[in-house]
Amino acid sequence: MRTLTVWREGAVVGSLTADRHGAMRFAYDGSWLADADAPALSVSLPKRPEPFPPRQCRPFFEGLLPEGAQRDAVASALGVSRANDFRLLERLGGEVAGALTLWPAGEIPPPSEAAEPAVAMADDELAALLASLETRPLLAGTRGLRLSLAGAQSKLPVILVAGRIGLPARGQPTTHILKPPIARFPATTENEAFAMRLAARLGLDVAPVEPHVASGLVCLLVTRYDRRQEPGRAIRRLHQEDFCQALGIVADRKYAADGGPGFRQCFDLVRRACSRPAVEVLKLLDAAIVQVLLGNADAHGKNYSLLHRGGRVELAPLYDLLSTVAWPDLSPNFAMRIARRATLEELRRGDWDRFATNAGLGAPFVRRRVRELADLAPVQATAVAAEQARPGLDQNALAGCAERVTDRARRLALTV
Repeated sequence: MRTLTVWREGAVVGSLTADRHGAMRFAYDGSWLADADAPALSVSLPKRPEPFPPRQCRPFFEGLLPEGAQRDAVASALGVSRANDFRLLERLGGEVAGALTLWPAGEIPPPSEAAEPAVAMADDELAALLASLETRPLLAGTRGLRLSLAGAQSKLPVILVAGRIGLPARGQPTTHILKPPIARFPATTENEAFAMRLAARLGLDVAPVEPHVASGLVCLLVTRYDRRQEPGRAIRRLHQEDFCQALGIVADRKYAADGGPGFRQCFDLVRRACSRPAVEVLKLLDAAIVQVLLGNADAHGKNYSLLHRGGRVELAPLYDLLSTVAWPDLSPNFAMRIARRATLEELRRGDWDRFATNAGLGAPFVRRRVRELADLAPVQATAVAAEQARPGLDQNALAGCAERVTDRARRLALTV
């Protein structure tokens, strides 16, 4: 039996164990259970003395790991089976999404305020490092780093040092996520920067992003919403869980077509879990509408999260927004259908009324909000594309993003 201790802000939350077959179980520590102010790890893992069997605890813990080809490459670099969640967490669990860290039993996590400060990298070093991610995602097995991020796209947790990008010291929380472009899809950096900034201009809560050019390589720097640094204090981890983790759904089923959550389940989760459900439900509604405006067919259950902050639970800022319809090789079908419609072209008058019923919202309000965002989007899209006019960025791609949103806004307005 192998054991990982689950820590949160210097306190033991519980133990994750694996038998010789790799099957995991999680049990809360007695002191964590006894503390009435100590929260549960997840909506899907409420506090209780009985251990959680593999079927119940796996969705949360495997949800901390990379997916798809990224998982394959990490496993290969570490010499671990891609199917062995526990061994991957053992090697990567020192810095994951949210407030948790996972360390071998008996090992005390290093302090979050590193004894040695992180060192910023020169642009040529950074470009070489990003190039190495293709064969060694998350720098798995190098420099003593134990880093993990969920998702199928290449990315790297980093820390900003006096405005420059660096790697964290062992155990140190990171502050940003660096996303290199996806080689087989042109202008992914410009596309995501545009989508994220447009959503922010439309009034949505979005993780801040900034395109960064390193030795000719364009990448995207994303501020982590699950980290906080106050003046004169160490970086603090904030807890979060994506919707699949909260609903007990494994990452392989993140798409609604594969059994993952649809919007009805998402709205139900927000109402059950959030401290101010009326506010957060409206934020989720705006997110659903903007995904249609953008043409983001990849907004699945792991692209929405709950953020635990200051004793409250709220919808996390949006992240991983893209206009996936820019690339014809990708499916145009929504990851979560709107009133059983798979694309904007299929939407008809009356569909938003059916969506409102499924979401538990008033149909007149939903129709009005769709119209408001559709009317606002073209002007803001043009402004966002103009703001990104800087050396190193593909201006034609940005202009194409604005044109696409303008066209989709016009067609969306016809559905209400």
